Amino acid sequence: MKNNKFIYILFLALIISSCVDEILDKEPISGVTEAEYFDSPTEFRRATNTLYTALNTPRNPGTSEMLDHGSDLHANFLADSYGRGIVSFPITDSQWSSPYSTIRQANIILEKADEYEGNATEIAEYVAAAKFFRATQYFELLQRYGGVPITLEVLDLTSENVFAARSSRYEVVDVILEDLTDAIPNLPTQNNLLSEDYGKITTEAAKAYKAWVLLYAATWEKYVGTTTDGDGTSTGAGSAGAKDNQTAYLTEAISLNREVISSGAFELWNYNSEPDMRNRSNYYLFNIEGSASNPLGLDKTSNKEFIMYKVFDELLGTINTSQNSVGRVAPSRKMMDLFLATDGLPIAQSGSFAGYESPQDEYQNRDYRMECYFRNINTNEIPVDGELTLEGVIDNTGGTAYRNNKFVSTGYLQDIENPTDGHNWPIIRLATVYLNLAESLYELNSSITDAELNETINLTKARAGLPALTNAFASTNSLDILDEIRRERAVELFAENSRFHDLKRWGIAEDTLNKSILGPVVEGTDYEGNTNLYNSAAYPNGEEEVTTGKGILKAVVLDASTSRNFSRTTYLRPIPSQEIVQNSNILQNPGY
Repeated sequence: MKNNKFIYILFLALIISSCVDEILDKEPISGVTEAEYFDSPTEFRRATNTLYTALNTPRNPGTSEMLDHGSDLHANFLADSYGRGIVSFPITDSQWSSPYSTIRQANIILEKADEYEGNATEIAEYVAAAKFFRATQYFELLQRYGGVPITLEVLDLTSENVFAARSSRYEVVDVILEDLTDAIPNLPTQNNLLSEDYGKITTEAAKAYKAWVLLYAATWEKYVGTTTDGDGTSTGAGSAGAKDNQTAYLTEAISLNREVISSGAFELWNYNSEPDMRNRSNYYLFNIEGSASNPLGLDKTSNKEFIMYKVFDELLGTINTSQNSVGRVAPSRKMMDLFLATDGLPIAQSGSFAGYESPQDEYQNRDYRMECYFRNINTNEIPVDGELTLEGVIDNTGGTAYRNNKFVSTGYLQDIENPTDGHNWPIIRLATVYLNLAESLYELNSSITDAELNETINLTKARAGLPALTNAFASTNSLDILDEIRRERAVELFAENSRFHDLKRWGIAEDTLNKSILGPVVEGTDYEGNTNLYNSAAYPNGEEEVTTGKGILKAVVLDASTSRNFSRTTYLRPIPSQEIVQNSNILQNPGY
């Protein structure tokens, strides 16, 4: 056995150059098997590296509705039919099997750790990473399917739990929280990471992730309750373990979010004070590649906002120019109207809103993020007269003429010799923590103080050129604070895989997603009666009156409400039929 191991190690040494030892710390291997040798920290380190491939990005979409495709904020309803209430009934589903594959890999590492004969402290970080990734995969399954079978051991055909029934969502949440609690103290802190280790999961990332799980579970419990559980005997996973966790969950979420903030390891990426940035920090943040990718010559080391993220570069994974998402994330009318005016008011209440007559008008005196996300890609400027033509729902902007710029490469990649670097992909960033903290505070107390607003969403609003939200301002202008917190979340996290989960955990997905998806306002604009700019025949659903920033006006209908049928049943996806055939103890979700 020792000779075989020597040959194995020698073979690895021949194919891996000794000069890239630091790269091996992050370089993923193809997978973890029971046959792996785990007699030193090096083997555990390499085994946990493979778990990083489970981080969800558009190049490896482990969650449904990547980039929030097909949500109420996107014009291109054809990009994902889920928001229309159309759910396929799969035989197999990678979004079931892939998480369980990663869970199995994590379980192998954890079992080998129990057998490890060395000093347990030597591998504590890798045990923590395995528990962290196991938790993330159960959370992905929970958000998609509700309760699922829990597997905390390496299964084979003789294992007692190989045909386990589904545990309830509450039991799954318990497992997720326990794993994260165990992981947090043994992960490295951000301030102690070496630069070559940036992208590794840290204590702060685990705290932020746990805080998100707690907020998700608390608000689901409050607004959805047991309505999607089924009885657990004929359908669904049941409600075993359900209890009133809201206060405890929200209290801990607040504490964890504040610990992440107070660590001092992170800061908003805000260079709007630099004239050359032109108030576009919210654009360049998501496109930082090399130093030539932004006006200030900043590279990825300048980004201290990302807390949990997937690294893309020539060695760890390329994102390249094909990552561009232009039309698939084009904004709906609802999204465009969500951006506040620079006086901090919704556009329907603001005297500074310039209206819709010409394309450039609605960009005037608005939240900086509007211009950062949706500019004319060809000119890199706000669109002006004649630049936006409405040519139908099958064009590459979803029929809106607006082009998305978020996560779209700057052009830097096309200009360098080896265009394989690409921007890193955020999963949780400091702005997310601010938003989660603000919501947790409000949900716990049914109110939020001005001081709490200042430590949370007023920071993201300031970067967007907006004044601070105060309780007095909200009262004077009849604004609902919770609605404004949710508005800020929708705008700041646009296309960051948050929208569907938010609508469902707030219990408003049916009402929200069943409304028509609308495009540009045409009544009283340059489009009206101008066949060169507006091909009305290309919009079979015609026009619909909608409340806008200038009253009730007609906008083009991209997808009519009569074609949309999202329901409470649709909150959860159907279990793949193959899983039920193979394990008769698994019950299908209600309504399928």
